[in-house]
Amino acid sequence: MRPARADDATTFADLALCPELLGALSALGYEEPTPIQREAIPPLLQGRDLLGQAATGTGKTAAFALPVLERIPRHDRRGEPTALVLVPTRELAVQVSEAIHRYGRELGGRVLPLYGGQPIGRQLRALERGVDVVVATPGRALDHIARRTLRLRGLQMVVLDEADEMLDMGFADDIEAILQDVPEDRQTVLFSATMPPRIDGMARRHLHDPVRIQLGRATSPPGEASLVRQRAYVVPRAHKAAALGRVLDVEAPVAALVFCRTRDEVDQLTETLNGRGYRAEALHGGMDQEQRDRVMGRLRGGTAELLVATDVAARGLDIEQLTHVVNYDVPCAPDSYRIGRVGRAGRQGVAITLAEPREHRMLKTIERATKQRIAVEKLPTVADLRARRLELTRAALRESLLGDDLDPFRVVVEPLADEFDVMEVALAAVKLAHEGSGAATGDDEIPEAPVGPDGERRRSAAAGRDRRGGRGAPGGTTRLFVGVGRAAGVRPQDLVGAIAGESQLARRDIGAIEIADRFSLVEVPESAAEKVIAALRGSAIKGRKATVRRERYEAR
Repeated sequence: MRPARADDATTFADLALCPELLGALSALGYEEPTPIQREAIPPLLQGRDLLGQAATGTGKTAAFALPVLERIPRHDRRGEPTALVLVPTRELAVQVSEAIHRYGRELGGRVLPLYGGQPIGRQLRALERGVDVVVATPGRALDHIARRTLRLRGLQMVVLDEADEMLDMGFADDIEAILQDVPEDRQTVLFSATMPPRIDGMARRHLHDPVRIQLGRATSPPGEASLVRQRAYVVPRAHKAAALGRVLDVEAPVAALVFCRTRDEVDQLTETLNGRGYRAEALHGGMDQEQRDRVMGRLRGGTAELLVATDVAARGLDIEQLTHVVNYDVPCAPDSYRIGRVGRAGRQGVAITLAEPREHRMLKTIERATKQRIAVEKLPTVADLRARRLELTRAALRESLLGDDLDPFRVVVEPLADEFDVMEVALAAVKLAHEGSGAATGDDEIPEAPVGPDGERRRSAAAGRDRRGGRGAPGGTTRLFVGVGRAAGVRPQDLVGAIAGESQLARRDIGAIEIADRFSLVEVPESAAEKVIAALRGSAIKGRKATVRRERYEAR
């Protein structure tokens, strides 16, 4: 796979796009294509299949959307779509659909998003009127295909966007079924942030002699420092919520996105943050579309300042006022490390990760994989927090002095100035303003977390006791990825029973267990890891065969 070239001086006019698209791009303020657009648009306009590795924020939506719009017939339009774009989430479906609509406005392009949670009657009426491009989640697309309301006989182009996410979410069978129903001579485009063997296998089955493009994460222009400052704090698990509150108080974000691993963690953390006085909203796959729209409306309208979300639910979100993104847990793999949608379009931002002591080494693995430094800093102290609160009070007072009409308050100050020194009057006013903001409440110091092999082993064992009630694994542990989770009804006792029953590993030697929707993570002694992997690969958990391997961030 050849890397994308970023040093070409190509303009959009050099890419042989039609005048209508060039006009739309100019009106939107797009001056020159990104590297992925320079590399992808020419072969796509030639009708070539394409396999692209590109992360969020690199401009890949326009890279496939512009060629899609070029393929729309200018005359003699049919009711059936000429292009189908498959995406993993409803939020991404809406975002991609809106982008295609903006680019194709002058062409009169008819774009329809199809996703669950939206009234199907509205979708049926739009399909009956006729569309040019359908942007759909795999499940809803397959539903319409089965109803014969989405007909793909005239399809010329299929795009799989965020293909790795769709496979991780369990859409593999749906995608295969859809691709079996489209014309064999269609053009196929596949974009993925990572290229695991499953993606490569899908590409070999469904793409014909594809152009291959590889582009890393979005990077800063040469000579410019990254607009996203990345930092991490090592915090004991029992104090993570308090640590997050401390960091948010010091940072004072305009709007922040907090990533959690599971729905339960999202709900619990949102409740905790609201109890501490923050305006937090939850977003995850267990919510219907009306609830999700309401949450996003509150965030964009400024009535909420924190969005606590699972990674999948937050895919495709673009929040203009976002200043901070927080990884509440260290991601399970470097490819899952998110710095959010801060630092884009010239906006500065801050990415923060809260790591437990045993996860400290994972940060180094992420640094190596992303080639970006993550500074590990000491958690702000109570003194730091108080200093920050005083600074915010000073800033608020200065803003009031510069902009407000203060004359009505002279009746209060002038009599006091006859009795007290003006400085004492000002100090008393500042004290009242500071306390009135809620900033004078008491705070406890958060204990410093030990870092290093001994600290990691001790915390790992404690985490095992907290999460499943056992003794936890001894020192010299590793984490295993097991490809079944909460969605399959898996509980900690199921994993403990399978491991102990199949590998003869004692129950007391099994450490921390974390269960996500579609996978689980289990700590076992390093010396027994290969035996456990081999034993589980030959058995079933809750009646299902599961992928079992070492967790991907393990540096081995």
